[in-house]
Amino acid sequence: MQNKNTPMPRIHFHQQLDDLKDRLLAQAALAQQALDCVLDAYTGGDLGLCQHVMDNEQAINSSERLIDQAAYDLLAMEQPMAVDLRFLLSVIKINSDLERIGDQCVNIADRVRASTGLEKVTLPVDIPTMGTTAGVMIRTAIQSLLEADAFIAESVLEMDDRVDDMNHKAHADLTKLMMEQPEYAEQALNAVIICRNLERIGDHSTNIAEDVIFWVRGADIRHRLSVAMD
Repeated sequence: MQNKNTPMPRIHFHQQLDDLKDRLLAQAALAQQALDCVLDAYTGGDLGLCQHVMDNEQAINSSERLIDQAAYDLLAMEQPMAVDLRFLLSVIKINSDLERIGDQCVNIADRVRASTGLEKVTLPVDIPTMGTTAGVMIRTAIQSLLEADAFIAESVLEMDDRVDDMNHKAHADLTKLMMEQPEYAEQALNAVIICRNLERIGDHSTNIAEDVIFWVRGADIRHRLSVAMD
């Protein structure tokens, strides 16, 4: 009989890693669904979708705790080295970024609710396009995780610049509108906050992509620094 203090067989350990990856992918699906719903809520003014985003956030929070605990348990039981260690560390960080994407979606839902009843006005910003780009960033980052592909992850880093540029332009144009037409200041401010949240979603997607690169290549490229880990 195997002593309970001895490490689990390696094949079982890698099955546990695969299970953890599946749970992280399910968490990513919840985050992506939250963004899709809140963008639909913005374009259609559907407060029911806003409530769905709120409810979805509770599921994301619960899943975050379970995934973290599973990862910590594997770290404690196995004390893994090299690529397996990097994977578990990346899971914990990616899990946190996915939860924060959910938070950003809740913030957008709050702004959509706040806009209800305000006079409709054409604003100098293309929030649907910005949101679509942020959504592509999430999907691409998760695809890089699924396929363990650092090249796919690198493409997310390039998209982040596009979202940043859209956010900067939106902030400048909306600030100008508030100064020139203060009667629409509340609508413009809500749009500024939504754009900021979408920019943050892009940042979290970039973090996920960087963590995939760290896992696959053993290189920490945060702040564009490369540090060999193996």
